[in-house]
Amino acid sequence: MALAVAGCGGGDSRGGVQTGPPQEPPWFVEVAEASGIRFRHTSGASQKRLLPEIMGGGAGWLDYDGDGRLDAYLVDSGEMGRPRAGRFKNRLFRNLGGGKFEDVADATGVACDGYGMGCAVGDYDGDGDPDLYVVGLGRNTLLRNDGGRFVDATDVSGTACGGWSTSAAFVDYDADGDYDLFVGRYVDWKDTPAFLEKRCDGPNGAPDYCSPQSYAAPSTAVLFRNDGGGRFTDVSEAAGLRTKAGTALGVLCTDLDGDGRVDLYVSNDQMFSFAWLNQGDGTFREDGLRLGVAVDEMGKSQAGMGVDAADVDGDGDLDLWKVHLDREAAALYLNQGGWFDDRTVAFGLAAPTRPRTGFGTGFFDADLDGLLDLFVANGRVERATAPHDPKDPYAEPSQFLRQASPGRFVDATDLAGRAVSAPFTARGAAFGDYDDDGDVDVLVVDRDGPARLLRNDAPRKGSWAGVRIVDGNGADAIGARVAVEVDGKRYVAEVRAAASYLSSNDPRLRFAVPSPSANVTCTVRYASGASTAPTRLAPGAYATLRR
Repeated sequence: MALAVAGCGGGDSRGGVQTGPPQEPPWFVEVAEASGIRFRHTSGASQKRLLPEIMGGGAGWLDYDGDGRLDAYLVDSGEMGRPRAGRFKNRLFRNLGGGKFEDVADATGVACDGYGMGCAVGDYDGDGDPDLYVVGLGRNTLLRNDGGRFVDATDVSGTACGGWSTSAAFVDYDADGDYDLFVGRYVDWKDTPAFLEKRCDGPNGAPDYCSPQSYAAPSTAVLFRNDGGGRFTDVSEAAGLRTKAGTALGVLCTDLDGDGRVDLYVSNDQMFSFAWLNQGDGTFREDGLRLGVAVDEMGKSQAGMGVDAADVDGDGDLDLWKVHLDREAAALYLNQGGWFDDRTVAFGLAAPTRPRTGFGTGFFDADLDGLLDLFVANGRVERATAPHDPKDPYAEPSQFLRQASPGRFVDATDLAGRAVSAPFTARGAAFGDYDDDGDVDVLVVDRDGPARLLRNDAPRKGSWAGVRIVDGNGADAIGARVAVEVDGKRYVAEVRAAASYLSSNDPRLRFAVPSPSANVTCTVRYASGASTAPTRLAPGAYATLRR
């Protein structure tokens, strides 16, 4: 159902009389400071303009203490070439309820050395609580959740990785019931003059950050197989992932070709994106061009950043969304059953996304009208000739793209309000319902700026039903497909945490329902192939379904 948006009325010059309908209150309100989330990302930007300084950082939602409320984890970067110290720390904010958080980073042991980028969340040891994998430039860190306090398990697990890691994901690629770990890597960065002293100029001739292609050093992804007992084995070569190098920024784990096995989609920067298809024997085959998700509809490679997947057209399969640099439209690939069709222009998403540089992004139904909307966290990587913010030449407004009617998106950033439209150099965006009111809020990390918590205050078109799918140990059942029937209408979604850019989302699922008395049933197909019988869901609440 489309929303009739009130216009912005103004007073006339004779007496300030309102000549039009009143302006609608903003759909999103920035509440980070008021809620107690006080975090400022630090890039360590220098006159050398080193590429890592323009790329971080990320965020994650997780219930680390098992109290049923989402807590917020934020990744700092720091200073290139130096261990993190003082204020250069990752932070964990415990959700106290009532819209309030407290900083528990020091008490829980979540600070990490190194130059941080982002994080992945998943219960790798099967004890029922979420663990953290923190990625960056150099050594990554696996933080095992030990009853609400985190222990560095990197060395014993064998997951340090090395290189320049970006987005990562916990995924059960071999369907053996435990979570493996996939790590996307960007540029094969070296502390040598070729990298540390490279100089590039922007469009106006002034010194600026170089593109990844300037270094001619794409990197390969890493796949760690979970062997149990808290240990992993690097199976990247045996799995075939070292046959192609790329510049990974966004990572998504989903079944791309409909064969029931989880595949790996990697959004590469200024290169063809990769679709690693799971062959079911421990190996993967890259087939992005055949599937239609490697390039745009003109056959050109893109500067791929953040990614997400959802059933945007309501046909029962998952479609792909990917955002890019300015002058390149974002890409909406509709799933046609084993291949994808670029329908960005047809859905009205090309024109509003072409002028901006997108990073964090995700689908969600902002106003519970049954149609998925989009948020894009924008921020440039080269100086603007006409900056939105004179103090930050990389800042841009983020965007709220509303699906006003089936298959038609409009730029509704003005409707979203100043919390979205204010210019920042935005990077990671994590999506979750931190206040448990049934709609999705957004946690955004801005380069060299304070984190933003965008509370969703959109006027609702109906009610909602939520569900958390867990396995026998109580861990979120990553990869499970959920079909919900609401008074005869069917919705399909997937349990997933890793998406967007450098970030981890709330794995719970929410569905719009027309009224609190609606008849809602849920069916689950787990990553292993096992399915459940239909289960009733009560509107207006979250249910937990255990395998």
